[in-house]
Amino acid sequence: MDSSTMRLGVGGAAVVGVAFGMARYAYGLTLPDVRAEFGLSELLLGLIASGTFVGYLIGLLCVPSVAARFGHRAPTTIGGLCGVAGAATVAFAPTPGLLAAGAVLAGSSAGWVWAPYSDIVTAVAPPRDRPTLLAVITTGTGGGLIGLGVLGIVGTLTSWRVAWAGIALAAAVAAVVNLRTVPRLPPAPGGSGTLRPPLRRSMVRPLAYAVVYFAACTIYFTYASDAVRSGGLGAAAGATLIAVLGVSGLLGLRTGTITGVLGSARTGAACLAVVGVSLALLALGEASLPLVLVSALLFGAAYMVGSAVLAIWTAEAVADRPGDGFTVALVVGAVSSIAAPAAVGAFVPVLGLSGVLQLLAAASVLCGILLWLLDRLRPVAVPEHSATSSQGGASHG
Repeated sequence: MDSSTMRLGVGGAAVVGVAFGMARYAYGLTLPDVRAEFGLSELLLGLIASGTFVGYLIGLLCVPSVAARFGHRAPTTIGGLCGVAGAATVAFAPTPGLLAAGAVLAGSSAGWVWAPYSDIVTAVAPPRDRPTLLAVITTGTGGGLIGLGVLGIVGTLTSWRVAWAGIALAAAVAAVVNLRTVPRLPPAPGGSGTLRPPLRRSMVRPLAYAVVYFAACTIYFTYASDAVRSGGLGAAAGATLIAVLGVSGLLGLRTGTITGVLGSARTGAACLAVVGVSLALLALGEASLPLVLVSALLFGAAYMVGSAVLAIWTAEAVADRPGDGFTVALVVGAVSSIAAPAAVGAFVPVLGLSGVLQLLAAASVLCGILLWLLDRLRPVAVPEHSATSSQGGASHG
């Protein structure tokens, strides 16, 4: 990669790292403290968690019109500002209502920043560098999670609000880095400013994957800290878990290599299975620090590779419109993320948190196995002129 491409990777990783690794998942880390301070019910806590993904969805849906008018870097700047304002609001919120508003605004930052980088990378980087660059940007989340874990540990020694104040500061720094390292691209000529879903058969499996992947990961992040605290491991265990999964999530940097060996579909299938195993370990070993740490190691790797493979997979499925394809996948995933915490909040009083996590673990593993088998059964497409042209070869989509 040349220096400009590397700078793009740094800027993108910084913004995505703060938006996804910090602002999006800080609510789950501080959920036990929020419950204790404001006395909120499980259902209300789940609804606030769902609300953060409503903000995420709103951001996603606004990206096309903003990018069409101001260029693809503009949504990433807005996302950074949402992270600053939202996290600062939570840090100083005196009431549950203001806390919820700040959490939703902070959650929206992730919706603004991820999808535009697909188009930015397509416009700036040569084709050979795009899978690696997308993986680098996406894996910025791993660094953000490490930072969130550190802030969480500081929060246990001081106040949970300190963690949110740290996120606000990190978001401000990332926004400045983004402006200095990511080129300002003009709006695409003829852009409609509206999301045009690419209704193609090649998008069916990535979208199905997104539904299961986002639901399972959302529940892990929302309830992992609560699970280990209820198991008696203490407040610092939840923050340590987040930091550990951030470290193992750096495996996402190798997603381009992994998909080159397995293909996008099988990589996604393996991620779903590993996420399921990590949920099961969290549910069964919530009182055992070694099992919790193994769960975090597995989940971090599967989460980050699973995020990066979705960007690569949709870019393969709709190579002419990678931004639209990725945005549609993220919208589908956002709807799944909105529904999942609210549903869990309703079922926890009935089945217990451990029981709900075990059910979700089984569903994730089974879906991973099914996706793997479907890919094995997929017929290999043969180019029409393969019999007569020495240029022919099997296509992989």
